[in-house]
Amino acid sequence: MDEEWTPLDCLLPSGKQSICLIILNQPLDKDHLQILWSKALLRACADGAANQLYNITAGDRDNFLPDYISGDFDSIRAEVKAFYADKVDTIVTLGGLAGRFDQIMASVETLFHARSMTQLPVLIIQETSLACLLRPGNHRLGVNTGLEGEWCGLIPVGGPCQTVTTGLKWNLNNQVLQFGKLVSTSNTYEPTAPGNPRKSVTVTTDQPLLWSMGIHMNGK
Repeated sequence: MDEEWTPLDCLLPSGKQSICLIILNQPLDKDHLQILWSKALLRACADGAANQLYNITAGDRDNFLPDYISGDFDSIRAEVKAFYADKVDTIVTLGGLAGRFDQIMASVETLFHARSMTQLPVLIIQETSLACLLRPGNHRLGVNTGLEGEWCGLIPVGGPCQTVTTGLKWNLNNQVLQFGKLVSTSNTYEPTAPGNPRKSVTVTTDQPLLWSMGIHMNGK
C-alpha cells in the first residue's frame, strides 16, 4: 500500500510537511498566508503577486519579505518594487574563488555581468578571500570589523584603471593600474597606533576595478 499523504497538512499549524510557497497574482487569504508563510522553507512571488502581498501585509510588511520575486516586472507597481528592492543591501556568493583557475576567472567575469543586473554590491567569498567589483566612481570601504585579514589588493581585470586610494600602506595617487605595468597585489592597510581604530579605505577609479581582501577564518 502506498504511504498516506495528507494534502491539507500544509494548512495545519502543527503540520509536518516542509513546503515551498509560490504566490500568484490572485486575491490572497490572509489566514492561509500567515500559516503557509510561517511553515515555508522558501517563499517566492510572481511580479504581480508582489502587489497582492504588499497590500495584504500593510503594517507588518517587514515580516513578509519573499526570497524571490520573478517575472518580466511589467505588473509590479513602482512603489512595491522599490519597497522590496530596498530590503537587500548586498548580494553574497559563497564559493567561486577556489579550484580550477578558469572557473575562478568565470566567477570574476560574472561580476562584470552583474553590473547591468543590479546596483547592489556583489561579493564572492570563499574561505579566506573576498572579491568584489568596484564600479567607476568613489568608494569608501569599512575595514574595522575585526574579520579583515592582513592583505588586500586592487586588480585591473577589465582594462587600465586610473586609481586614487587612501587608507592603504601603499596608496595610489592617480596611477594607472594595468596588467604588464602596475597591479596592486599584496597590499595591506595603513598602520595605526595601538588602540586606535583602523581608517576606512577609499578608492576612486575611472573603470571597473576588482577589490580583493583577506578574511580571518571564524574571526581568528
